[in-house]
Amino acid sequence: MKWKYSRANIFFGAAIYTTGDTLAAILLGEFQWSRLLGLAFIGATLYAFEIPNYFNWIERKIAGRRRFWAALQKTTLAMLYFNPLWIARHFFFIELFSGRVEEIGWELLRIAFYSFLANIPLSLLGNYIIQNVIRLAWRFPASAVFSGLMAIYYAVSRVLF
Repeated sequence: MKWKYSRANIFFGAAIYTTGDTLAAILLGEFQWSRLLGLAFIGATLYAFEIPNYFNWIERKIAGRRRFWAALQKTTLAMLYFNPLWIARHFFFIELFSGRVEEIGWELLRIAFYSFLANIPLSLLGNYIIQNVIRLAWRFPASAVFSGLMAIYYAVSRVLF
């Protein structure tokens, strides 16, 4: 398996994830430069590497399957990836780069779980479109935009849940 890590994905990861989270932070009155720069770094490194490679793996894994089952499996695999642990990890990065290390704990996992559950219908639709309508080359930017919008939801859900 050949790993992909491109300049375009580095740019999209840094720019789009940061934009969504920054909008969320501004809405909540929590904007900080350290958070912006930290999430830009995570978007350009971790997310820009792991997400496109996972999407490529999904495409290879599902290749040759019947259209309906392939669409269902691709959507399900994307949902399994962006699960409560992924959301909790994202919350961890937010707290870390916001300088709120004392708020890092098991509570983030509980919040992530309820955020995930409340978000299932929208996430199913978003992941279906990303995995089955968007071409593979554009799935990471599309996913980053969707995740950027969801970052606003996740930031607000930290307050709600």
